[in-house]
Amino acid sequence: MSLLDYVNIKQGTRSTMRFSAGNILPLTQLPFAMAAFTPQTDSTRGTWFYHPDDRSLEGIRLTHQAGVWLGDFGALLFVPQAGTPGNMGEMGETPAAAWSSYRPQDAVTAPHYAKFTFQRARADFETVPAERGGFIRVTYDGAGQNWLSVLPPIKGDYTYSYDSDSKRLYGTAGGPTVGNSCNFTMHFVISFDNETKLGDVLISDEHQNTHIQIISKTVTAQIAVSYISREQALLNLGQDRQESFDKAKEFASKKWEGYLSRIEIETETEAQKRTFYTCMYRVFLFPSKCYELDKEGNPVHYSPIDGVTREGKLYTNNVFWDTYRTLYPLYSIIAKEEYAECAEGFIQLYRENGWLPRAPVMGETGCMPSTLIDGFLADGAVKGLIRGELLETAFEGMLKHATTESPRKSSGRNGVTEYQKYGYVPCDVLDQSVNLTLDAAYGDFCIAEMAKLLNKPDIEREFRKRALNYCHLFDKETGFMRGRDTKGKMRENFNPIEWGGDNCESSAWQGTFNVPHDIDGLAELFGGREAMLKKLDALFAEPPHYAVGSYGHTIHEMSEMAAVDFGQCAISNQPSFHIPFLYAALGRHDKTDHWVGRICRELFSAEADGYPGDEDSGTMAAWYIFSSLGLYPICPGKPEFIKTKMQVTSAKILGKDWDSAEYEKYIPYSIFK
Repeated sequence: MSLLDYVNIKQGTRSTMRFSAGNILPLTQLPFAMAAFTPQTDSTRGTWFYHPDDRSLEGIRLTHQAGVWLGDFGALLFVPQAGTPGNMGEMGETPAAAWSSYRPQDAVTAPHYAKFTFQRARADFETVPAERGGFIRVTYDGAGQNWLSVLPPIKGDYTYSYDSDSKRLYGTAGGPTVGNSCNFTMHFVISFDNETKLGDVLISDEHQNTHIQIISKTVTAQIAVSYISREQALLNLGQDRQESFDKAKEFASKKWEGYLSRIEIETETEAQKRTFYTCMYRVFLFPSKCYELDKEGNPVHYSPIDGVTREGKLYTNNVFWDTYRTLYPLYSIIAKEEYAECAEGFIQLYRENGWLPRAPVMGETGCMPSTLIDGFLADGAVKGLIRGELLETAFEGMLKHATTESPRKSSGRNGVTEYQKYGYVPCDVLDQSVNLTLDAAYGDFCIAEMAKLLNKPDIEREFRKRALNYCHLFDKETGFMRGRDTKGKMRENFNPIEWGGDNCESSAWQGTFNVPHDIDGLAELFGGREAMLKKLDALFAEPPHYAVGSYGHTIHEMSEMAAVDFGQCAISNQPSFHIPFLYAALGRHDKTDHWVGRICRELFSAEADGYPGDEDSGTMAAWYIFSSLGLYPICPGKPEFIKTKMQVTSAKILGKDWDSAEYEKYIPYSIFK
């Protein structure tokens, strides 16, 4: 049985805005590719345009959407139709006249291949992904006029032109993008094979639709996209070309098998293996390549900063607040080359923008607080994955945002001026002051580690001291981190279950433990290791109650915590990811094993509702993989992992037995026993 057979790309898709089981799309995509394909079942729900229980199918979307909270850009919708083709709705947002019924239970959805039957048109739509586009094959069962429509699924300026000699449809899909991007345009080409017979091509300026009449029973085409130009899209078409649709499918299958097999496991149940390999699929989807190869094979990219085409590699669709905790530490073991290339791409953004990225989704979104790229860069540096000039440039960027206020709220450390003045971000100056302070202290630790590598002892000493600034917010009376104002007074009317305010997507119960770089120092604030262990016991024993706080309403993360019995450990979101492992860091492996085992068994599965919360770009999937292997990167920036109980029977990492005396040869980092 191939490892692909264990993957269910629908895991995490049974979600709504008010309750997340993953909040993701079922993406048919190559690892890190520039484009993906996914079914669009009901676009009236906006970015939640797919749900596994829908029986409507509006089309197959070529998408760049990394998550429902980030939105899409440069998207196309492919719709096989019969009779008179339907256009988009009057608002240009929903394909009101074009959607079809379909049987979701009959659809084939896999990382390398997908097939859907449009019952209205009596047509089978198949797709296979490529690096910068993909392949489609549509087979019509009905007689009469058949059409393949290319529709705009999101707002933007779309253009089309058809060349009958080459049987190619050219076009553009303009902005907007989620992040600020200068003159973003996606260029695309759809090239039909020689066996496909085409009739009329109807291009509607009013609705920005194209309808291509299909004379033959089967239509096969290759799609290529570019962020640079039509000419580059044609280059990408040639670079991705395969002999046939079936050869493209075989290539995609082998590509995925290669990535999935980087960890081989044995389990007691098939269900556990399905969950594991579905998570493995998720960790290799993002970040997305944002560069292309010119005629000489050199990497070039569209720069979202100024719209200019530049040399070098670039990556996008990444929120470091999420990904630094688990995703990249997993890459440091099983995808070292990819880690290094991602670092090259993100440091390139610093060269062009003047600020290291926080949450690039084409342009910078700044959608989450803090500069947690610090953890990504320091972890890569101490593990030898970021070196030389890249290391120097990364360090320069980290120092800049640790000492200089950015003129743009979306860049740099928010509140850095006050942080340097007071040793914390005052709660009467900025919201999320606890998060901003603790993340800044952790970032300072990361800078100290980089300074040590670069033999800069003065900077190392300064930032080792700054890394202890988290202490300024600890309230010994309550045993929690609390906001402090510019006069040094703790925030009044403190409620540890109140979300928001001084904390981001969490309450004081979760935010207080956000000191991964100095667990021993945090324990001393509590009164010693035993006292901190008691506090952790209290966290898991506390009912999962919450107060909406500054949010003013229930957000889905609160609901997901309240839905399960893990106390205040809101494992549905990143601030709680490391909390169960703190027991092991304090010497109580048995308690870590208990809680991690329960979370893995009770909250994860390969079903459509199989995540305990948002699966943000592979972060929650990586958490499950680490937990299954009995490893956890409790502090990125330290070349070490906590070792806990394996949740699988056995494992091989990169072909070698894990949990043996030989692990040092392929995980050359220290392990907490």
